Amino acid sequence: MSSSQNSVSRRKVLGHLAMGAAASALGPLSLTRALAAGNLTVGVIYVGPRDDYGYNQAQAQAAAQIKKLPGVTVVEQEKVPETTDVENTMSSMVEQDGAGLIFATSFGYFDPFMLRMAAKYPKVRFAHCGGMWTEGKHPKNAGSYFGYIDECQYLNGVVAGHASKTKKLGFIAAKPIPQVLRNINAFTLGAQSVDPKITTQLIVTGDWSLPVKEAESANSLIDQGVDVITCHVDSPKVIVETAERRGIFVCGYHANQAALAPKGYLTGAEWNWLTPYTVHVQAAQAGAPMNNFLRGGLKEGFVKMSPYGPGASPAARAKADAIKASMTKGEFVIFKGPLVDNAGKTVIASGTSYQQTDPVLEKMDYLVAGVQGKI
Repeated sequence: MSSSQNSVSRRKVLGHLAMGAAASALGPLSLTRALAAGNLTVGVIYVGPRDDYGYNQAQAQAAAQIKKLPGVTVVEQEKVPETTDVENTMSSMVEQDGAGLIFATSFGYFDPFMLRMAAKYPKVRFAHCGGMWTEGKHPKNAGSYFGYIDECQYLNGVVAGHASKTKKLGFIAAKPIPQVLRNINAFTLGAQSVDPKITTQLIVTGDWSLPVKEAESANSLIDQGVDVITCHVDSPKVIVETAERRGIFVCGYHANQAALAPKGYLTGAEWNWLTPYTVHVQAAQAGAPMNNFLRGGLKEGFVKMSPYGPGASPAARAKADAIKASMTKGEFVIFKGPLVDNAGKTVIASGTSYQQTDPVLEKMDYLVAGVQGKI
């Protein structure tokens, strides 16, 4: 058995033991050692493989960087499902590894799994990616971090709008949660800023990683005349490769997929998780209060754009760069009225605009006009 296999097996065993009182007795000693003299053990948990060219890889890139910080040790576990398995993994990281801070990176880890672990281990910090931490409802040692990547998806839409000849764009999404809807809508609005007649054909696959269904969805969209595709799934790899093979343009997501589509990659919306990771790590090392609701966009360095590919025209680059500069200054508003959804209902009244920080945007439950599809 390899050392990595041994680690996985050991974690599974200790994870189950951690649910009992005998293992719980180890917690305070392990945590005391971990926090001694500013030292900190950080656990990072991924729902998929760390080299998925997507969501998990972007988180893993940040984990690789915080390993270089003084006094920081990182333990990682990949391919952990959104079930009680993640509770077992968290328990193991606390009990065996002495973790004082855990990054639970997948959407389904938050409730009830991470919240239960936060209540069980009040001296350990739990940071979740994207969850809606609520004052007075959730433990103080829990919190959430996320980025306003809809800014980058808007810019993707601008570049896609310039590149499209059919005026038909495609979006492949995993689940219709608010963060995903926000990306679909921002992408569409960005494209419509180039040409209001542009439409976005939406396909929802139903889960974060379904490569066969993602490939089928991409081929279906292309067969319907879509000539630029983007997505919100864990690993865009299959979608990007399918677009390249079929000779259409693609905008990436999560991480840089340019190497997968040297001809068709226009640009992409990328995470820079190192920014929130560093905030949480430094606060834990200093014993500062936990930031329970951490957010940021281009201005704060939470997100970034992929370099332009050969298909991005000079006009597309100029317009996208100008909007990006405005976003970086905190001046650009994506969601403002009058805005109508794809059922004809006014969702943002005339004269109303929402800043990126407005919590109402994290409760988004509609698709804007021009998106062809249903939630």
